[in-house]
Amino acid sequence: MIPMPAKRPPIPLSRERIIEAALHIADGQGLRRLTMRRLGDALQVEAMAIYHHLPRGKDALMDALAEHVTAVHAEPGDSWQETARAWCRASRAALREHPGVLALALTKQPKGRAATALREQTEQLAEAGLADAAEAVRALRAYVLGAVAVEVQQSGWAEAPDEGDEPWRPPSQGGGSPAADADFERGLDAMLAGLATR
Repeated sequence: MIPMPAKRPPIPLSRERIIEAALHIADGQGLRRLTMRRLGDALQVEAMAIYHHLPRGKDALMDALAEHVTAVHAEPGDSWQETARAWCRASRAALREHPGVLALALTKQPKGRAATALREQTEQLAEAGLADAAEAVRALRAYVLGAVAVEVQQSGWAEAPDEGDEPWRPPSQGGGSPAADADFERGLDAMLAGLATR
């Protein structure tokens, strides 16, 4: 008799696994399709099991997803302009990687690691000599969010499919198209030049 292969133990549920599965649903099908039941199915657990890791349920999940795409880090450069440019590029890359939760990044107040990252960015720019670094960070953050929102909208990613159609496809991962990259850098140059004259 051929012995039956041993069953693999189930992968323990964790906050990280929940967020990863939620991002997969949001990026592939859109945020409106992300329900606790659908998330539970993707994780092969009862939806109530998710509440052990996110006691506030859907609200906590939305906060966690927003934090995931906005809590970026960048190493300081030789000047405040280089540091700011590194932050903006890192922020754009994180938002483009998960367009399904862009709406949360646009509407959720930064909390947790996201708020810590903003404070770090402000401190780095201030230490590099930029006057009123907090105001500059707010302006740069608004620019990046707006630029990515336009980029995603132009990609056609957010056009909702009819029932039975293929799931949504996110824009190309990593860097954008050459034209989108050039537009972003041109706008960033203008932002940095404006901040330098304040």
